[in-house]
Amino acid sequence: MSLIHALVARGSTILAEHQAGERDFSQATQTILSKIPPNNSKLTYVWEQYLFHYISEGGFTYLVMADDSAGRRMPFTFLAELQQKFTSLPSASTSLSSPPAYALQGSFGPVIAQLMHTYNTAPPADELARAQSELAQVKDIMVQNVEQILSRGERIELLVDKTDTMASQATAFRRGARTVRRSMWWKNTRVVGLSFVVALVLLWIIIAQFCGAGLNQCSSK
Repeated sequence: MSLIHALVARGSTILAEHQAGERDFSQATQTILSKIPPNNSKLTYVWEQYLFHYISEGGFTYLVMADDSAGRRMPFTFLAELQQKFTSLPSASTSLSSPPAYALQGSFGPVIAQLMHTYNTAPPADELARAQSELAQVKDIMVQNVEQILSRGERIELLVDKTDTMASQATAFRRGARTVRRSMWWKNTRVVGLSFVVALVLLWIIIAQFCGAGLNQCSSK
């Protein structure tokens, strides 16, 4: 049980209250009420293992006692809703001047009890809790998006690697083609040169048959 005792008071006069536990904390609450300044304030008092949280505004004090496991956010959210419910009551205006003790116990005591039960069993998510939940969801989405980006980056890197490999292969192919062309050109040149030499030798042989080896006979004629 997080919220144990809650009340609404005018000064040190309790107008309505509800206690969820069996232990009597009336002396402690009266002592704390006597220490609350008349100006608007919001504070937490520590007593034993319990925390007394209060909101003082417009001459009224909204106080709740909770164990330390409840923290501060949930009790103050409870007090804010308690204040809203109290100020919306038409009967609240009758307690503005010198109200008797427990003047609104019959009408507002059950409201305090129901609100305490709600917060002790299934407290509604306050703004900070909702913001934290939304932040966690955004974080999950961001992590998922980052993972997708990283995966896409890996695919891009693989594509770049393949492109670089293809470019290297194309460069090697061009170099090989130039080498083959150069080799074929030299081969063709050697064939042409050899053919020319063979043709000259054959021509010399034919002429030598008629004119002699030194071509003297043809020149003397």
